[in-house]
Amino acid sequence: MAGSVLPLLNGRMTSRMQAASVRMTGEDPSPSRRWLALGVLCVSMIMVNLDNTVLNVALPTLVRVLNATSAQLQWIVDSFIIVYAGLVLAAGSLADRIGRKRTFLAGLVVFAAGSAWAAFSGSVGMLIAARAGMGIGGALMMPSSLSIVTDMFRDAGERQRAIGLWAATSGLGAALGPLVGGLLLSRFWWGSVFLINVPIAVIGVACAIALVPDSKKAAAQRPDLAGTALSTAGLGLLLWAIIEAPLLGWSSGLVIGVGLGAAAILAIFVAWERASSHPMLRLEFFASRRLSVAILSNGLANFVLYGSLFLMTQFLQFDLAYTPLQAGLRILPAAGAIVIVSASAAVFVRLAGTKITVSAGLLIIAAGVWVDSSLSITSDYGQVVLGMILFGAGAGLAIPAALESVMGSLPRGDTGVGSATNGTFMQVGGALGVAVIGSLLATRYQGGVTAAIAPYRIPHAIHSTILGSIGGALDVASRLGGTLGPLLAHAARSAFLSGANLGLRTSAVIALAGCLIALAALPARPPRRDDPATPGEPASGEPEGTEPSQAAPSTGE
Repeated sequence: MAGSVLPLLNGRMTSRMQAASVRMTGEDPSPSRRWLALGVLCVSMIMVNLDNTVLNVALPTLVRVLNATSAQLQWIVDSFIIVYAGLVLAAGSLADRIGRKRTFLAGLVVFAAGSAWAAFSGSVGMLIAARAGMGIGGALMMPSSLSIVTDMFRDAGERQRAIGLWAATSGLGAALGPLVGGLLLSRFWWGSVFLINVPIAVIGVACAIALVPDSKKAAAQRPDLAGTALSTAGLGLLLWAIIEAPLLGWSSGLVIGVGLGAAAILAIFVAWERASSHPMLRLEFFASRRLSVAILSNGLANFVLYGSLFLMTQFLQFDLAYTPLQAGLRILPAAGAIVIVSASAAVFVRLAGTKITVSAGLLIIAAGVWVDSSLSITSDYGQVVLGMILFGAGAGLAIPAALESVMGSLPRGDTGVGSATNGTFMQVGGALGVAVIGSLLATRYQGGVTAAIAPYRIPHAIHSTILGSIGGALDVASRLGGTLGPLLAHAARSAFLSGANLGLRTSAVIALAGCLIALAALPARPPRRDDPATPGEPASGEPEGTEPSQAAPSTGE
């Protein structure tokens, strides 16, 4: 990638006028109000991230109650992410244009409505649709909340601490989701894992109206509707091909055709963004290695975390026979590692620099999932807890450091679009993690179970249930009894673990690749300035007319 930062646009004077126009449209809250507003934003993002992982611990319950197959479980998880990732860039642009506070409030309301719909869904299809609706709310909330944080804290040190707290609480929500889900499922019906969002969102709206300042970009461009449609369609088709391939066959003409169509649509999307006068994906931002490599690092970290958690929550319940609450409690060590390490990630960045911190975090993630990739039918919790602690600690180290690198490299007027770009890559990484690792699991599982039951004459309907998910197979095995029941249960667990190991090893390789990329290409340290530069405006202390990459080699750009 090019090592230069954003090119000069219209000269230094124009840049200063643009920066001034941004400042005139934003409130300047007192220090105490800033930190209270940060608390409101953090709690709201805990809710969004908690909802993603609270669902994971409920997946086995959905298999039993709604008869969901493995592919349907992937769609229940990914329907939220597809919509979220497809809309978040346009939402960031909308936030810059109409105001970040009102966009954030609208997101809270939509998320609450989608959560209520999901809670009372009576079928898998209805739940998938409701999750997609929640994705709209999440897309409106994430970029607006992060850009509000960046706008409120203009001192580099304060901004780093604030973004670290924002990232830590987001990680806290993701880590505590399984525990909260387990508690709710132990006392209430499965819909409670969604309904809990409604009162939190209502309180969040009331507090945000009173405390959160508003800001927007005076000269913001209109949302890129064509780009939004192209990106959503391309990502949706790509995930469809990956998720449905184990059922239809990887060599299926339909799967291959849809996959090629997705690639073509995404290529058209990139071409459109290059030509558009109001792109939602600002490709010029990626000229900065500080931004582009950090975004890639976050996407790869999410790929591993979402995919691994998708596997581990099922392993704890289906193979170790834990209840949802017991499974949630056993994920707490990973939650604690994320929270503790995230809170101190800024210290590691100051001591070792961004490059080393992000690379070390990804390496620790790789080590953690590799440790857990040797599961067998005799494995117990003690053999997986170390790996969970390691990948939780790695995520707590890498993601906040990379996130601060992204936000610190953005011009203040474009933090909505920039943070949305980062959010898009993180969500796409998470969606691909669930789709790819879930499909590897499904392919290996179906192959193993098919071979095991081949000698037996099993009715087609039961055969489909067995191949659909390990939960379905275990349910059939419990009803069969006799000699065949235990044999089927053993075969299903063995096949599931074989697929899980393949998925986890793939995750480890991907995390290691991310580590090497960050080590090779991520700048060592951020620029020394108090406010992210406006495009075309050199960082503080650089000679006029000199690009930062030439004047400040210490930044690594």
